[in-house]
Amino acid sequence: MRKPLSSGQRGRLWPWLLLALAALSLLLWLALRGGPQVAATQIQPRPLMQTVVATGRITTPARMALGSQVVAQVTAVRVEAGQRVAAGEVLVQLRSDEADAAVAQARIALEQAQWQQAELERVHAPVAAQAVRQAQADWTLAQVEHQRVRDLVARRFYAPASLDTAERSLQRTQAQLATARTQHQATLPGGASHSLALAQQQQAQAALERVQAQRALLTLHAPTDAVVLTREVEPGDVASAGSVLLTLAAVGETRIHATLDERNLPLLHEGMAAQAVADAYPNQPFAAQLYYLSPAVDAQRGTVELRLRVPEPPDFLRPDMTASVEIITGQKDDALTLPADWLHDADGPAPWVLTVRDARAQRQTVQLGLRGIGHVEIASGLQAGDWVLAPDGKVREGQQVRPMPTAAIAAATP
Repeated sequence: MRKPLSSGQRGRLWPWLLLALAALSLLLWLALRGGPQVAATQIQPRPLMQTVVATGRITTPARMALGSQVVAQVTAVRVEAGQRVAAGEVLVQLRSDEADAAVAQARIALEQAQWQQAELERVHAPVAAQAVRQAQADWTLAQVEHQRVRDLVARRFYAPASLDTAERSLQRTQAQLATARTQHQATLPGGASHSLALAQQQQAQAALERVQAQRALLTLHAPTDAVVLTREVEPGDVASAGSVLLTLAAVGETRIHATLDERNLPLLHEGMAAQAVADAYPNQPFAAQLYYLSPAVDAQRGTVELRLRVPEPPDFLRPDMTASVEIITGQKDDALTLPADWLHDADGPAPWVLTVRDARAQRQTVQLGLRGIGHVEIASGLQAGDWVLAPDGKVREGQQVRPMPTAAIAAATP
């Protein structure tokens, strides 16, 4: 059990109690005289980058839907989704039995027409030429005989009826010569028989090309180097005319099509560098470059379309992936910056802050420069080293304050 203090001991404690009360009163007076401590930050130069962020999708130069133009059964599908194919590679085969038979028949008809053309040129034309020569000889002989009979009748060696027979023979041979010449002319280029044989050959050639074209519709090839996006058919299915069997994306320059709020248009121009990330791979950014700004604005959404190139696309990119794009619109190494949420009326015509002048809170209008993520540049109105008070609403303009860095306040808070 503790013993109570004696009167002498109590007498010796009183001076110390009075001294402690005096010191506490002095500290309280100094605190009230200097004003309360207020969270503040000091304006200092630091690197700042201004960017705008847009959301879009990965695109390719061309997207193709490969389908059948005829109704036919699928016999083979030679690709899978995600596979890369070369131009001209066979992708899908449709049943072609009847088409193959039609092509074979058309080839035989063409060969027959070609043989007929060759027979006309190698056989009929020479025979017709020989017939012309024979008719020419017969006509010449008939002319000589006609003249001889004419002379003998004039000398009265032959009866006048003999001349009639010679004239009929001359006319007959002349007609035979004309017929032979006509037949020979028909076998020459430009003649009737030659033109008919040539027309038959051309007709057979056209028929072959027609059935070959129909046969080609049954084999689907890759129109260009591409990647198979979707496969909608299996062997044994019946493909209908116009149905989509495969969807392809042409291999080429990878691009990003994105939309951005129209208010950011003054900050953008073609050629700007950007950083992009696919939502599926947020920790693997890749470079992009702005190359197109749409001349039109979407009136309903208030957005404008952007297009960016991806010079070196990473392997994980796929068409139609969602991507976020950060376009660098300005950058400084020594900008006077302030946390963006410390501004009052930041989006108004005259943003302002509470600064400290002569130990009192004072309203100061500022002009903003670059706007980064979380920080803004103070272009004018403040200088390096100035204090800006936190916009917590606890301090009134003109109030006496003592700025205290937010880090110190956080360290002193239990």
